[in-house]
Amino acid sequence: MLPKRLLCAAVLCLCCAGVSTSALAQTAPAAQPAADDAASQASDQPAPAPAPAPAPATASKPPAAAPSGPVRNIVLVHGAFVDGSSWNGVVAKLQQKGYHVSSVQNPLTSLADDVAATRRVLDRENGPVLLVGHSWGGVVITEVAANAPNVAGLVYVAALAPQLHESAMDVMKAGGPMPAGQSISKDANGFLWIDRARYHADLAADVPETVARVLAAAQVPIAASAFDEPVDQVGWKDKPSWYVLTTKDHAMSPDLQKMIAGRIGAKVVPVASSHLAPVSHAGAVAEAIDHAARELSRQQQ
Repeated sequence: MLPKRLLCAAVLCLCCAGVSTSALAQTAPAAQPAADDAASQASDQPAPAPAPAPAPATASKPPAAAPSGPVRNIVLVHGAFVDGSSWNGVVAKLQQKGYHVSSVQNPLTSLADDVAATRRVLDRENGPVLLVGHSWGGVVITEVAANAPNVAGLVYVAALAPQLHESAMDVMKAGGPMPAGQSISKDANGFLWIDRARYHADLAADVPETVARVLAAAQVPIAASAFDEPVDQVGWKDKPSWYVLTTKDHAMSPDLQKMIAGRIGAKVVPVASSHLAPVSHAGAVAEAIDHAARELSRQQQ
């Protein structure tokens, strides 16, 4: 999620060892005793300590090979102003289909911190993974996937997908003002919040109002500075990607989403949804993820 005006389109939307003196002592030539007294004195001196054995050379660890086989692991990365529970409906539907699903809890304190949190979850997966990001989470999965051999593909859900060395703010400059941009304010600690009174209309218009009030009360703010952090690598360049485009989005322009999907070469899945599609259209989002996973599985056979 982005700051007021500029961030509007993305609402919702890381010594050395010293030389042993004893070893140096061994390199000096031994003195010959001149008399018995000298020999006696020499015998009273402690013998020099043996030099430590050199440490065995450590072989460099080869890069991990990409796992093969069907894609049965799904890792979900949430956006701003929500937490991992925003995926609950999607998780339940994917679990019914037999997938192993994990939902990352992003701290939203920086891009680097969110990337680290996602990598910790990826490191626990056994087999190929489909990595999914919503809104701000798209920036996170873009960075993470480039250096994750177990990530087989990416799904962006109304999400940002920067080019190399672009920040979220750079991407958002291509989008026009959106209603949700007026709902965001920054606190004294540099974190962005969305106005509770406008949460339903601007982010979740097709979510039941009672549910939207709960989401607004539990919203997780995001550090405004995170939107200026550029990505150092982009996973979508060499991994297949899909894009769930939310056509009734008041937070991130559908035109901006279309532009992003086009430049990363993603297969577009339009959904008539507000920005919070994982909540309001959990079934459609789960179907899109399932379709991507099955297509990737066929490619790996």
